[in-house]
Amino acid sequence: MTRTSALLSAAAVALIALSGGWLPIWVLPISTVALGNGLAVLGMIVLWRAGLVSFGQALYYAAGAYAVALAARHLGIRDAVLLVVIGTLAAAALAYVAGFLLARYRGIFFAMLSLALSMILYGLLVNSQTLGASDGLSVPRATFLGFEPRGDDYTWALFAFTLALVWLSAAAVELYGATIAGALSRPMVDNELRIEFLGVSVDRLVHMKVVIAGLLTGMGGSVVGLSVAHVDPAMAFWTTSGGFVFVAILAGTASVWGAFIGALAFEAVRTFAVSTMPGTWQMTLGAALLLTILFVPQGIGGLIFRRRRATGAKP
Repeated sequence: MTRTSALLSAAAVALIALSGGWLPIWVLPISTVALGNGLAVLGMIVLWRAGLVSFGQALYYAAGAYAVALAARHLGIRDAVLLVVIGTLAAAALAYVAGFLLARYRGIFFAMLSLALSMILYGLLVNSQTLGASDGLSVPRATFLGFEPRGDDYTWALFAFTLALVWLSAAAVELYGATIAGALSRPMVDNELRIEFLGVSVDRLVHMKVVIAGLLTGMGGSVVGLSVAHVDPAMAFWTTSGGFVFVAILAGTASVWGAFIGALAFEAVRTFAVSTMPGTWQMTLGAALLLTILFVPQGIGGLIFRRRRATGAKP
């Protein structure tokens, strides 16, 4: 990320945060959840750029959310920053362990194995009375560095906090893309053997990307857990991962900001469809996905990339 783009994106995030005070209050929780899901999609983009498709990101999403709930309920931790750090690290640790297995596979085997791991966690959560079984767990309201906002102020504070996480995460992923490990993502898709001849272990690169994706997804799950104030086993179910795949297709891989624009667009379309066509809202989402594949195959990120290239800016 160049200095100019960093300043512009930071200014845009700050402007959006300030505009939250004038938006209808019902928009803020929906936007917070959408941005939290966008963090998970950002993790998927890290994998997709290397040709890795995961159908099991819900594994880390649920791990982050449940870590937040358990830390708040049993350890008495209320600070939102600390809770998100705990949820993020818990998901990253789980991704690190799972990465030793996932790094050995590619293609459909990687996708289905990640799905299997997610469904194992789902089964454990559903059958664990300690973790609330199918009812899940409630999440107490958090504080923000000692401040305890109430009512609408709490909703706005969590929205602004999520925006800060979004900017930091997007900047970090762009910086990672400029490193050697990040730059090798495209060559991994074309010819892994050539990378091995350079003395770089492709399995280690895949392992690193699994951990980064898990970390970002766990952060998203932590934010959503705080926003919804409840976690349940559905967060680990395959349909949750399917939603991330849907948004990833909508977002594309060309720009990190496409993940969040796509997540907001997905949530807006779903909210509109459910409110106007509660019996057939899935058809609206399917039509949106079909139109994206037909007319914008590179996703929203591709549109952002082409606009930057047309104006002479660096991607």
